[in-house]
Amino acid sequence: MADTAAPKSGMTLRGAMARLIARPGFQAWAARFPLTRGMARRDGAEIFRIVQGFVEAQALTALVELDVLDRLTAGPARAATLAHAHGLDEERMQILLQAGAAMGLLKRHRDGRFSLGRKGAALLGVPGLRQMIRHHGAFYRDMEDPVALLRGGAETELAAFWPYVFGARGAVDPEVTATYSDLMADSQALVAQDTLATVPMRGIRHLMDIGGGTGAFLSAVGRAHPGMAMTLVDLPQVLEGAGARLSRAGLADRVTLHPASFRDDPLPGGADAISLIRVLYDHRDDTVRALLSKIHDTLPTGGRLIISEPMSGGARPDRITDVYFAFYTMAMGTGRTRSAARIAEMCVQAGFEGIATPRARRPFVTSVVTCVKSV
Repeated sequence: MADTAAPKSGMTLRGAMARLIARPGFQAWAARFPLTRGMARRDGAEIFRIVQGFVEAQALTALVELDVLDRLTAGPARAATLAHAHGLDEERMQILLQAGAAMGLLKRHRDGRFSLGRKGAALLGVPGLRQMIRHHGAFYRDMEDPVALLRGGAETELAAFWPYVFGARGAVDPEVTATYSDLMADSQALVAQDTLATVPMRGIRHLMDIGGGTGAFLSAVGRAHPGMAMTLVDLPQVLEGAGARLSRAGLADRVTLHPASFRDDPLPGGADAISLIRVLYDHRDDTVRALLSKIHDTLPTGGRLIISEPMSGGARPDRITDVYFAFYTMAMGTGRTRSAARIAEMCVQAGFEGIATPRARRPFVTSVVTCVKSV
């Protein structure tokens, strides 16, 4: 049903302009008229880029699955060489390489060989990104019928992949646990990097990381702040893999492992700061409110809360977080991508003050909200 409130003049003008632009005849005219044909060309190209986006994503998956990017780190190669290595038809490999070059992942040379492009090299340099791309098969299947996903109620593969979102306890397939923990840890490196670059940790004596998996974030914190004591809180099944990671980082004696469910169990005391790294967007509002209240009760006066995760653009929609992460968390079954303003509002409702939302270095990696317990 349309909004029946009296529209403002600006909205009326924009609505009329949108209806004009939506006419096929106008588009044909705009493509010919000298003052508008540049805009029409750019808009048309961008619209088609959106339409064909799923093909780009699948072509990228093929490049990753066939290890084409890795193979090209050794130097330029011809389609015939790469095709032979994978038992593919040369012409079809040529099509894949041509697509990779068109996307800027590869570079095509005049002699017909292909080499690794700047974007392709950058992709290889992002920890966990190839694993995430391989993991996308489940997400694609959940998005096969986006209207059904929006209506809700249907079981999704991502919900099964992330069982801990629903507070899973007890027996869980060890292979599922390992896959979950590895993917989380691999993708935490950039998040930790941007969080530590955004949030000053000076003055924190003891940091407790809730839902911190196998300790990827605390490993980064420990390297940057040698004198800080740390506690890692997560489900027992998840923490089984934390000891080895923390030992490799030389932090086993500085991190206390506390197996617990933040839903059902009390939080340990002693920390003057608590971090939630990519935790809130996995959960429903009622779960988030309960967790924030529990954290407020646990922290001492002056204690700090650090929240870091991809956030919605809110009033200024963001092309990555309001598309990719919004639908990903929807497919998980309980998640929701919230704006920094919404998270700040929920923190205030839990009793926190001193809300800060520093400008994100890379919103597609993470954004940050911090607050303080004043009483």
